[in-house]
Amino acid sequence: MADTLTLDALSKRYGDGPPVLSDLSRSFDPGTLTLLVGPNGAGKTTLLRLLAVQAYPTDGAVRYGEIDVHDDPYRYLQRVGLVHAGPELPEHLTAVELLEWILRSRGHWTEDEGPARIAAVLDRLRLDERRENLIGTYSSGMTQKAQVAAAFVAEPAVVLMDEPLRSLDTATTEATVDLIDEFVADGGLAVVASHLTDALRPLADEVVRLGEERAENGSVSSRGAAQDPR
Repeated sequence: MADTLTLDALSKRYGDGPPVLSDLSRSFDPGTLTLLVGPNGAGKTTLLRLLAVQAYPTDGAVRYGEIDVHDDPYRYLQRVGLVHAGPELPEHLTAVELLEWILRSRGHWTEDEGPARIAAVLDRLRLDERRENLIGTYSSGMTQKAQVAAAFVAEPAVVLMDEPLRSLDTATTEATVDLIDEFVADGGLAVVASHLTDALRPLADEVVRLGEERAENGSVSSRGAAQDPR
């Protein structure tokens, strides 16, 4: 079961530039999907990197339950699945080897269930027999499938996804959307940034728009509200 992920007066600037995020305070609750939208440079990727402990705030904090995620990242990240904005997978592994490494590193591997769990998620995402080839030989679409599989294989409590539908074919897009929907229905916490909002917006409990006048807390709409997501 996921805990609440909380932003406490979170700010981020790079060098002497203007703040990318300023005094952002809000909570992301278990069993919800929050969709981050806004133009390029609005801070969507920066916010996800802060949530994933891939960047540190200039001011403020991110908390997962009682954990300050930047003070105790290991305990937090053991429960997090990630899809990065770009291909950041080890090219010297196959998709099968990558997923086995994730399961082993998180204490979820058993010889009886591990291979079946890997096969199930790769089958669902339509990663074919080339799953046994090195990731460095994959197309952009195959690499994205492997990223999504890596995010979900260890049954995380939180998923943080930056453009998860990029480069996916129609069938795999639908499979990925279904995975996210089922994950949230089972009590998972999902925060997703995407320009391909048509597929995800019907599932979103909230849509948070970043980048409007460097909005301090973003503008928020709830599930079903009519708001242009671009």
